[in-house]
Amino acid sequence: MSTRLQKLKGTKAYGYLMLAALLVFFYAVFKILTPGNFGSPANLYSYLQSSIIYSVGGCGLYFIVVMGLFDFAVGANIVFSSIVGVILSQHFGYIGFIVGCLGCGTLIGLLIGTLYNQLNVPSMIVTVGLMLILECIAVIVAGGVKQTLAPELRFFSGAPGNIILAGAAFVLMYFILNYTKIGTYCNAIGSNEFTAKNMGINVKKYKLIGFMLLHFFVGIMAILTVSYGTTMTALTGMSTMSRNFQPLMGTFFGVAFRKYGIPISAIVIGEFIISIIFNGFVALGAPTTIQNVVTGAALLAIVALTARGGRGSVVK
Repeated sequence: MSTRLQKLKGTKAYGYLMLAALLVFFYAVFKILTPGNFGSPANLYSYLQSSIIYSVGGCGLYFIVVMGLFDFAVGANIVFSSIVGVILSQHFGYIGFIVGCLGCGTLIGLLIGTLYNQLNVPSMIVTVGLMLILECIAVIVAGGVKQTLAPELRFFSGAPGNIILAGAAFVLMYFILNYTKIGTYCNAIGSNEFTAKNMGINVKKYKLIGFMLLHFFVGIMAILTVSYGTTMTALTGMSTMSRNFQPLMGTFFGVAFRKYGIPISAIVIGEFIISIIFNGFVALGAPTTIQNVVTGAALLAIVALTARGGRGSVVK
């Protein structure tokens, strides 16, 4: 058995085996602890519905995290793009909703990438500043009113709409990573930026593209988020910060498992595992403070696992 495992190491099969083991382990723990209100087929379906939203955001974050960058403005852009999409949907229906979310998200990514390249300061500083600005703009655009998506525009609130849209996002990411220069160059920059420059790669250009791709996926996440929740409220005071971390945890799964060649699968399964953990604590009746502790502990564990995977995990 050990010989077979040795042969599997480093293969896609081994990566999937590790993810499956983590999934089964956490499911079994919470199923044993609270068998009556956790882990039924209906529960698992509900966990999946929420986790695929974060998976889309995790896929977008992968493009910059793999280059050693970070973005605190993801949550603010989800809120802002959702509000813009809902407002436009009131005048132009589905076209306004989709174009509003995707267009707004991508333009914010262009702005962030441009400022990052021009200011030459760490991405954390740029995105924290823009997070605060976007929160204020979202409040102004929303007029201080909760924005509600019309019932006839909620195709993406559940299956099959959300599965189709999220699946399209995963296919797009797979195509970019495996069949375009963007995926190759993003990995090269993350592995060694100095060497990438010497190879003739325009590092600033591909960092800009990385931010634009991230926030295009954030636009997709905005569509899924406001469809699933049906409303979006603009808040200030860094209230959007909490929306950053669950997609990020899925991204770290993807970065950690890219050595097995399954980053997208790792993001999707990783987010499902995280959803199981969170809902497991809810089923146990644990307070939200415990969930926050778990979030922090999970982030530390995944970052530690990712950091051992090589370069490209240093935030710039």
